[in-house]
Amino acid sequence: MSGMAAVNVDIKALANLARLEVSDAELAKLEKEIPDILKFVDAIQKVASDAVPQAPQLRNVMRADKNPHESGLYTERLIQAAPASKDNRVVVKQVVTRKQK
Repeated sequence: MSGMAAVNVDIKALANLARLEVSDAELAKLEKEIPDILKFVDAIQKVASDAVPQAPQLRNVMRADKNPHESGLYTERLIQAAPASKDNRVVVKQVVTRKQK
Protein backbone atom coordinates (compact mmCIF):
# COMPACT_ATOMS: atom_id res chain seq x y z
CA MET A 1 0.00 0.00 0.00
CA SER A 2 1.39 3.38 -0.93
CA GLY A 3 2.21 5.91 1.76
CA MET A 4 2.16 3.48 4.65
CA ALA A 5 5.18 1.66 6.05
CA ALA A 6 4.99 -1.92 7.25
CA VAL A 7 2.65 -2.10 10.20
CA ASN A 8 4.24 -3.49 13.36
CA VAL A 9 1.77 -3.84 16.20
CA ASP A 10 2.43 -5.37 19.63
CA ILE A 11 -0.89 -7.19 20.03
CA LYS A 12 -0.04 -8.50 23.49
CA ALA A 13 0.70 -4.96 24.72
CA LEU A 14 -2.56 -3.69 23.20
CA ALA A 15 -4.50 -6.50 24.87
CA ASN A 16 -2.89 -5.65 28.22
CA LEU A 17 -3.73 -1.95 27.79
CA ALA A 18 -7.32 -2.87 26.96
CA ARG A 19 -7.35 -5.31 29.89
CA LEU A 20 -8.34 -8.18 27.62
CA GLU A 21 -7.34 -11.77 28.14
CA VAL A 22 -6.10 -13.12 24.82
CA SER A 23 -5.08 -16.73 24.31
CA ASP A 24 -1.96 -17.65 22.34
CA ALA A 25 -4.17 -18.86 19.47
CA GLU A 26 -6.06 -15.54 19.46
CA LEU A 27 -2.76 -13.63 19.60
CA ALA A 28 -1.47 -15.45 16.53
CA LYS A 29 -4.73 -14.75 14.66
CA LEU A 30 -4.78 -11.07 15.69
CA GLU A 31 -1.13 -10.56 14.74
CA LYS A 32 -2.13 -11.51 11.18
CA GLU A 33 -5.42 -9.59 11.08
CA ILE A 34 -4.64 -6.27 12.83
CA PRO A 35 -2.06 -5.01 10.29
CA ASP A 36 -4.52 -5.68 7.44
CA ILE A 37 -7.29 -3.90 9.33
CA LEU A 38 -5.02 -0.90 9.92
CA LYS A 39 -4.09 -0.80 6.23
CA PHE A 40 -7.79 -0.86 5.36
CA VAL A 41 -8.50 2.02 7.78
CA ASP A 42 -5.61 3.97 6.25
CA ALA A 43 -7.06 3.43 2.76
CA ILE A 44 -10.49 4.63 3.89
CA GLN A 45 -9.01 7.72 5.52
CA LYS A 46 -7.06 8.52 2.35
CA VAL A 47 -10.18 8.26 0.19
CA ALA A 48 -12.17 10.34 2.69
CA SER A 49 -9.50 13.05 2.75
CA ASP A 50 -9.31 13.15 -1.06
CA ALA A 51 -13.06 13.68 -1.43
CA VAL A 52 -14.26 17.20 -2.13
CA PRO A 53 -16.99 18.14 0.33
CA GLN A 54 -20.24 19.15 -1.31
CA ALA A 55 -23.27 20.86 0.14
CA PRO A 56 -26.23 18.48 0.26
CA GLN A 57 -28.85 19.00 -2.37
CA LEU A 58 -31.98 19.71 -0.36
CA ARG A 59 -35.38 19.25 -1.85
CA ASN A 60 -38.82 18.65 -0.46
CA VAL A 61 -40.40 15.48 -1.77
CA MET A 62 -44.16 15.26 -1.59
CA ARG A 63 -46.45 12.65 -3.03
CA ALA A 64 -49.32 13.63 -5.29
CA ASP A 65 -52.61 14.08 -3.42
CA LYS A 66 -54.79 11.51 -5.17
CA ASN A 67 -58.54 11.72 -4.73
CA PRO A 68 -58.52 14.75 -2.41
CA HIS A 69 -61.69 15.46 -0.42
CA GLU A 70 -63.14 18.85 0.24
CA SER A 71 -61.82 20.71 3.26
CA GLY A 72 -63.86 20.22 6.44
CA LEU A 73 -65.65 17.10 5.20
CA TYR A 74 -64.54 15.05 8.23
CA THR A 75 -64.12 17.86 10.79
CA GLU A 76 -67.37 17.24 12.65
CA ARG A 77 -66.75 13.47 13.00
CA LEU A 78 -63.17 14.08 14.16
CA ILE A 79 -64.27 16.65 16.77
CA GLN A 80 -66.95 14.25 18.06
CA ALA A 81 -64.40 11.42 18.30
CA ALA A 82 -61.96 13.52 20.36
CA PRO A 83 -62.01 13.07 24.16
CA ALA A 84 -62.46 16.84 24.63
CA SER A 85 -63.33 19.74 22.33
CA LYS A 86 -64.07 23.44 22.60
CA ASP A 87 -65.13 25.94 19.92
CA ASN A 88 -64.99 23.29 17.21
CA ARG A 89 -61.38 22.40 18.10
CA VAL A 90 -59.78 19.41 19.80
CA VAL A 91 -58.59 20.18 23.33
CA VAL A 92 -55.22 18.64 24.25
CA LYS A 93 -53.01 18.75 27.31
CA GLN A 94 -50.46 21.58 27.18
CA VAL A 95 -46.92 20.23 26.80
CA VAL A 96 -45.01 23.40 25.93
CA THR A 97 -45.10 26.63 27.90
CA ARG A 98 -44.00 30.01 26.67
CA LYS A 99 -42.61 32.65 28.99
CA GLN A 100 -44.49 35.93 28.84
CA LYS A 101 -42.34 39.01 28.25
